[in-house]
Amino acid sequence: MRLAFMGTPAFSLATLTALHQDARHEICLVITQPDKPTGRGRKVQAPPVKQLAAQYGLEVLQPARLKDNPEILAALKGLDLDAVVVVAYGKIIPPPLLEVARYGYINIHASLLPRYRGAAPINHALLDGCQQTGVSIMQIDEGLDSGPVFLEESLEILADDDALSLAARLATLGAHRLLEVLPRIESADIAPTPQDHARVTYAPLLRKEDGLIDWSLGPDRIRNRIRGLVPWPCAYTFLEGRTLKILRAACRVEDHSLEPGLLLREGRLKIACAGGFILPEVLQLEGKNALDSRAFANGLKHDRLKLGGV
Repeated sequence: MRLAFMGTPAFSLATLTALHQDARHEICLVITQPDKPTGRGRKVQAPPVKQLAAQYGLEVLQPARLKDNPEILAALKGLDLDAVVVVAYGKIIPPPLLEVARYGYINIHASLLPRYRGAAPINHALLDGCQQTGVSIMQIDEGLDSGPVFLEESLEILADDDALSLAARLATLGAHRLLEVLPRIESADIAPTPQDHARVTYAPLLRKEDGLIDWSLGPDRIRNRIRGLVPWPCAYTFLEGRTLKILRAACRVEDHSLEPGLLLREGRLKIACAGGFILPEVLQLEGKNALDSRAFANGLKHDRLKLGGV
């Protein structure tokens, strides 16, 4: 098939690679988000999809917007496309663009639709403590992840998964299933099934404030926040007025009478919460590098410290 590819972050790379390596398909154009400043130095950096497309020698366009953009519309119309594959591009496709390919826009969404429509399905599945998620290969329509679904496949969420590890496994699964679906679409061997819109849930874009830890919650809920919010915004609290990120942790259910948010150095680090403890494994204090719990504990001046506040 003659394809255009639309994607931006690292999650998109497995599919771009799979399509590039599959001799049945030709990637005629890659569309990704514009370069953006990142990191402490705010150095302008190309998105992962642009970097990989350059390695493959593929033409790349980076429009600031899709809506009311005649240049992008003309570029896509001129390619005689069979389909446009979309993987985490980051913007809604406006209606005029939806008509440019013979079989429309085929999207890999990282949830079992209609659950977790929106920008952050992987994070929200972890935040909610789900034990299973998956990928949906779907047809894009004018709504937000509301189009009919060609194929879904579930994936177990492992006890030690965080958003990064789960995203990597879902990206690989989605790429494999897309390669199965595309020839079936072309041969009319598969038809998409409408979603049950009565069962819709949403996974909205993450905000920095979503990472603030409420120590009055139970250990499982706090640990789910820690694992669900890497690499951004990360679960965080405050230690003596400085932001303290907890990047990885275990947890333990245990009755106690300690004040929630009390950090204890008792052989190993533990933080009291409602009905148990968070056992930090990797921490990062504002302005410092990430440290394992032993190294971090060695740098503390006191055996008991109160976390929280600003």
